[in-house]
Amino acid sequence: MTGERMTTDEREYLDAFEAVSRFGATPRRGVDREAGTPADGEMRRWLRGWLAERGFRVGTDAIGNVFGLIEWTPGAPFVLTGSHLDSQPLGGRYDGAYGVIASACAAARLARRVAAGQAPPPYNVAVVDWFNEEGSRFPPSMMGSSVFTGKLPLEAALAVTDARGISVADALDALGERGDAPAPAVRAYAEVHVEQGRVLEDEGTTIGLVTSTWAARKFDVTVDGEQSHTGSTVMADRCDALVGAAHLVLAVRELAQRHADGPLHTSVARFDVEPNSPVVVPRRVRMNIDLRSPDPAVLDAAERELDAAVVAAQAAAQVEIHRVPTHAWDRQPYQAAGVGLAREAAAAAGLSHREIMTIAGHDSTNMKDVAPTVMLFVPSVDGVAHNEGELTPDGDCLAGVELLTEVLARLCAGAEIG
Repeated sequence: MTGERMTTDEREYLDAFEAVSRFGATPRRGVDREAGTPADGEMRRWLRGWLAERGFRVGTDAIGNVFGLIEWTPGAPFVLTGSHLDSQPLGGRYDGAYGVIASACAAARLARRVAAGQAPPPYNVAVVDWFNEEGSRFPPSMMGSSVFTGKLPLEAALAVTDARGISVADALDALGERGDAPAPAVRAYAEVHVEQGRVLEDEGTTIGLVTSTWAARKFDVTVDGEQSHTGSTVMADRCDALVGAAHLVLAVRELAQRHADGPLHTSVARFDVEPNSPVVVPRRVRMNIDLRSPDPAVLDAAERELDAAVVAAQAAAQVEIHRVPTHAWDRQPYQAAGVGLAREAAAAAGLSHREIMTIAGHDSTNMKDVAPTVMLFVPSVDGVAHNEGELTPDGDCLAGVELLTEVLARLCAGAEIG
């Protein structure tokens, strides 16, 4: 798109997205902006200023969620929209951040319509930046929305520590980001996100209407062996935790290959080795195992096979393996009426669209359990995600903002979706 053809609304989004992409920017055009870091704090201060300049009442709650509220009808509940601005280490600049900036710009457009003479809608609008959606520094992921929805106690979340022993409470306090703003009453929730897959791009479709989550099972795994000398210890006497972990890593990948038609996605996403010395056989390895599928029966089968793989790895490496479930959810549908409302709005805007499931978790997967929710996707080039190379073309980003604006307008006007 060229500057000459750009509307004021479109320029506002592009300028805001470019501004937020500078916080924690990496040389390869990604961002490194984990929750509670200085870059996160700088970015959040920028967001609050941007919202305040456009007439939003801005506040931060006790877990660090940032809210910007436009209240047309005092006492009426809010249509809430947003995503997250924290990133993975060396992550992409679109994941989460696109949804917050799109939401802020869409809500600002509605406010300008009312300021220009349009009748105020019966319901108010609010924007949110959820704290620590990624969970890379402070597990679990989706922390801010989990506290907001009552799924995670506030005190438990504040007590979580990172690898250096710094708690969430300490990190927020160091940034001045632990507030006391009350939670807004929510009538409905809407979120737009880059797909983090390549279905939309492969099909040449602009908008994904999210109908359901995939099912998932996540585990914290500890492999316990015995520390010994890498040179002198007889091979038959070794109880090598790293060897046991390696057997399990390969077994997890083979699960996906055996259930490729499921489909089944598997990964080992973290690896901590103790004592991690060049002359010591490792005594302990901690890692995460992640299994995801649209078919819960496939997950049941994969978990049974994982049990067998644990037994085999223990025997092969003379170690003990402990597997503890940390997260699990089945296929969870979004409200059908919300999908229908988004479909009608996309058709009215002339945007190509299709129904789609989400493989990744989002804050909307928490919110849909407490408020009617609309979840939208825009394309991701090559499906790249959690990588500095994330990219969604400006035209697709702007289409998502346009659609979100109309979804919010309908919800604020009183459309029922659940």
